[in-house]
Amino acid sequence: MGHAAAALAKLQKLVGSEEGVGEWLAVDQARIDLFADATLDHQFIHVDPEKAAKLSPYKVTIAHGFLTLSLIPHLGGKIPPKDPTAYQGIVMGVNYGLEKVRFPAPVKVGSRVRARRSLASVEQKAPNTLQLMQVVTIEIEGESKPACVAETLTRLVYSD
Repeated sequence: MGHAAAALAKLQKLVGSEEGVGEWLAVDQARIDLFADATLDHQFIHVDPEKAAKLSPYKVTIAHGFLTLSLIPHLGGKIPPKDPTAYQGIVMGVNYGLEKVRFPAPVKVGSRVRARRSLASVEQKAPNTLQLMQVVTIEIEGESKPACVAETLTRLVYSD
């Protein structure tokens, strides 16, 4: 049995279960400003603390929704796999896309966020390739609503 087939059998047993929770990451104004510069999105609610204090319903700057989304690889990488042996023989993992993404709550400057992830499905796409759909919830410390809920698609390419 090849690596992909062995991994498929292991991962199928984990479908529907939570994979874990990652570490907290602070979202400060410097990170928000860097993202604004990289994406050319300099809307005041992200980059102008004085104007945000006067005009924004949040009274502080907030992270871009796409900044929160872009943190998924880092935040998710802090979640240890439930069965590390399912990842033996991987040549590469590829971000294949997203199904559904929602931003229920803003990430206010100075907040800390972390990822919570569950495995929704696993499919074999080629003899050496599996596709995982994971539900990633980006939580905001001290907030009842998450910043982001995304169904991510990842392709895992194995050596066999």
